[in-house]
Amino acid sequence: MMRSDHLRTARLAIVGDVMLGRLVSRQIGHRAPETFWGDTLPILRGADAGLANLECAISSRGSEWTRTPKLFHFRAVPGAVEVLKAAGISYVSQANNHVLDYGERALMDTLAVLDEAGIAHAGAGGNLQAAKRPARFDAGRLRIAAFSVTDNEPAFASEEQRPGTCYVEPDGTAWPGADAISAEREAGADFVLVSAHLGPNMVLSPDANLRACKKRLIMAGCDVVHGHSAHVFQGIEVLGRRLILHDTGDFLDDYATDGSLHNDWSFIFLVDIDPQGVRRLELRPVKLGFAEVNLARGAEFEAICERMVRQSRSFGVEFDRSATGLELTLVPDP
Repeated sequence: MMRSDHLRTARLAIVGDVMLGRLVSRQIGHRAPETFWGDTLPILRGADAGLANLECAISSRGSEWTRTPKLFHFRAVPGAVEVLKAAGISYVSQANNHVLDYGERALMDTLAVLDEAGIAHAGAGGNLQAAKRPARFDAGRLRIAAFSVTDNEPAFASEEQRPGTCYVEPDGTAWPGADAISAEREAGADFVLVSAHLGPNMVLSPDANLRACKKRLIMAGCDVVHGHSAHVFQGIEVLGRRLILHDTGDFLDDYATDGSLHNDWSFIFLVDIDPQGVRRLELRPVKLGFAEVNLARGAEFEAICERMVRQSRSFGVEFDRSATGLELTLVPDP
């Protein structure tokens, strides 16, 4: 007897930027990989798949990008992949403004390291076709297709014969379009996600053009837009059984903290899905420290929740409160 679709469910643990280079990289090999995730580790491991934006190269080769002006260059030692594996990360976005910080050789090393570790990736590759290709991976009994795009660092854009990122213009034609998304569903995908590194840093809400770009992705047929780039979390928008996580903020890094915008505040975005879309969203507030992330507590827990409530209310979304954070039910359990 075939299982009905409503019994085929999965939980995705979605987080924002994970930067394992620079000072974080110096910790790798001197600490157990599990320690970087603090007490969020059981939550991440408890999901059927973990998704993140990997905002660094993983390589021992290459030299700093100098073809265009660039202030920050992030590269992690090859052992950094063990940190990702420790948390059960299944997929990382590679379309961002740091994957080529140490050039094409380090980018290709990164992709090879991820492949060897069995971590799916999308958004960068050896040429334009490879950069546009979605990742395909399983979450429980569901097959996921994940595209990745960025409007950051135009000089990193892939070309027909040059490695780089899947670069898009937010006010242009959305990629992936309806044809590309439909092709993934016809090929067996139960759920389609677009991981989008779009927009400027340190802004608490998307502008009208960026919001419209993400809505076009939903209208083209994707189920979740996984936004990141701002370094601070933004509100959540719901369209039927589909979600726009406008920005998931930072999650693991060595960055200086802005005491007003709080790039050290974010969430684990736990998304329960089935082949028809999103069933439920649960948000667990987190506080970032140096090269470590932990669940938020006390006054910061409340402040993080309140900011998300306020930011999402402008999109017409109201959350339920819980002892562990915020909840949003799109399909009640039978």
